[in-house]
Amino acid sequence: MQHPAAVVRAVLFDLDGTFADTAPDMAGALNRVRARHQLPPLPLGAVRPHVSNGARGMVAAGFNLLPEHEGYVSLRDAFLEEYASALCVESRWFDGMAALVDQLEQQQILWGIVTNKATRYTLPLMDALDVTGRAACIVCGDTCARAKPHPDPLLHAARLIDIAPAHCLYVGDDRRDIDAANAAGMRGVIALYGYLGVAPDPASWAASAMVDSPAQIATLL
Repeated sequence: MQHPAAVVRAVLFDLDGTFADTAPDMAGALNRVRARHQLPPLPLGAVRPHVSNGARGMVAAGFNLLPEHEGYVSLRDAFLEEYASALCVESRWFDGMAALVDQLEQQQILWGIVTNKATRYTLPLMDALDVTGRAACIVCGDTCARAKPHPDPLLHAARLIDIAPAHCLYVGDDRRDIDAANAAGMRGVIALYGYLGVAPDPASWAASAMVDSPAQIATLL
C-alpha cells in the first residue's frame, strides 16, 4: 500500500530481526532445551526464519509442536526459562543500525521500538543493548491488549511520542509488521536483511518500501 509522501518525524522499529539480531541467543536457548531431550543442536540457519514468531516459532522449529499439541506448554515454558537466563550473550544491533540511529538523532527524528516480545524479556534486553536511554518509546507485546498485526501498539507508540502516524515509518521483517503499519496509517518498510519468516514473497506484503540494510532506511527520510 502506498502512503502519501509525508515528512518523516519518527522511525519505529520491530526488535527481533529488524533492530537487533537476536537469533543466536534464541537458537541457543532452543538448543539447550533440545539437549535436555537428547536431541542434537539445530544450526542457526534452520532456526533463524522462525525467530520473529517468538516462543511459538521456536517450539515449532525445535520440536514440530504447535500450541494445540500436547506437551507444547511445557516446552514453551522451558524455552522461555532458558532464554530469560541468557538474553544478550550474542545479540547485537544489526550492522549499520548504530550509524542510522546516530543520523536520526542528529536530524532530530525520534526513534523507538515496537515489538511483540513480552515486557519481561524486552526491557532487560533493551538495557543490555544500551537502547533504554536513547529510544523515545519502547512498546512491548503485552503493553496493549492486542499485539501486532493489530495496529494498537503502533498507535500507542505514536501517542507516546506525540507524532501523527502519517509522519512515522515502521520497519519490520514480518508480514504482521506491515499489516500493522498499514492499519495504523504508517508507512511500512520491510527489512529484507531480517528473518522474514516462512510467509510468501515480501513483495506481496503491500509495504511502502523494502530495504536491504539499515543504511538504506536513511534514504527514506
